[in-house]
Amino acid sequence: MGAPHTATVVPPGFALQGKVAPPGSKSITNRALLLAALANGTSRLTGALKSDDTRHMSNALRQMGVTVDEPDDTTFVVTSGGYLQAPEGPLFLGNAGTAMRFLTAAVATVNGDVTLDGDAYMQKRPIGPLLDALRAGGIEVSSATGCPPVVVKGNGSLTAKTFEIDGGLSSQYVSALLMLAACGTAAIDVKLTGKDIGARGYVDLTLACMQAFGASVEVVDDVTWRIAATGYHACDYVIEPDASAATYLWAAQALTGGAIDLGVPDDCFTQPDASAQRVIAAYPAMPAVINGSQMQDAVPTLAVLAAFNNTPVRFTELANLRVKECDRVQALHDGLNAIRPGLATVEGDDLLVAADPALAGSHCDALIDTHSDHRMAMCFALAGLKVSGIRLLDPECVGKTYPGYWDALRSLGVTVNMAERSA
Repeated sequence: MGAPHTATVVPPGFALQGKVAPPGSKSITNRALLLAALANGTSRLTGALKSDDTRHMSNALRQMGVTVDEPDDTTFVVTSGGYLQAPEGPLFLGNAGTAMRFLTAAVATVNGDVTLDGDAYMQKRPIGPLLDALRAGGIEVSSATGCPPVVVKGNGSLTAKTFEIDGGLSSQYVSALLMLAACGTAAIDVKLTGKDIGARGYVDLTLACMQAFGASVEVVDDVTWRIAATGYHACDYVIEPDASAATYLWAAQALTGGAIDLGVPDDCFTQPDASAQRVIAAYPAMPAVINGSQMQDAVPTLAVLAAFNNTPVRFTELANLRVKECDRVQALHDGLNAIRPGLATVEGDDLLVAADPALAGSHCDALIDTHSDHRMAMCFALAGLKVSGIRLLDPECVGKTYPGYWDALRSLGVTVNMAERSA
């Protein structure tokens, strides 16, 4: 039998109890990997995530002359001269959005041309605003479509004085420019052209990580940071568990009335998606309106949970979800309606989940297209805890950020059946 093509979660019929340690934070791991690569010396990153996304980042850094050792399943040891070298060939980054955006900025420091490319999904993900900001800062960049592949022509020196970006489009653009800015020949201001940031909490994560690696950041005003030309210094850095991954476990606990020990207190997370815990704890009386802009990766979890809530839920400010690994607003709409027609509707960038507690214990014949998006696979697996018959396409895509997801569910007593998709 070949690789499985569908997964079916069998409703357990009992409260899930046990201990599951979430993997390390993807967001923090990829930031720390890049900053360690830009730092002179050896950095030890512990508690790190090993997944498709971090593999693409670490492999790209290796292509640019950085030594990245992996002594165990949760550690990276990164040794660098404090700079990136021009790679011999293109950097292939799969569908790793953080790696693509962060490296597109970082390779501006390379002396030579760098091509960054990804898979078919990545080639549809916009990066034009970041390229415009780099170009305005004097960096030669090009893309035929406004999406990858991207070509950056570096001269080994960063002389920009200012980078300006609309942070409302993606916090990753802001983070990419902030991390690059410490590599300048003089201080660089990173300015927002508007006051909104797609997920400000992720920018705070970036700044904290930069400062741990020796960067000096001055907050000039609400929309401007001044980054000194310090470069980065090697350090040992501990990465916290992934809050986005934790949302699936919190939701599984809520849906089954269980008690899942994550090994860390709920309030230990500094990542934005951790705010979803309070919303999940309110189930089955979730708020009538949930603003998804500051906890974007938690929205799929919350939307599936809302399907079983006592009252309808409207999710607002989801525009950024349309340019993730897939159009998550549409994918959530389609998946929920495959479970029960009329369960979800879309109004602009809002998602309305009708909510139907009577779904629990029902059966459906739903084949849900995950669009090879790890978050679609993991969130709709939660629906399988309460509704039988749900089949998920491409379950292996969870490897992007949580390779052990299916094993985690099994460790709690959940049956997960993998099968070839019938023709």
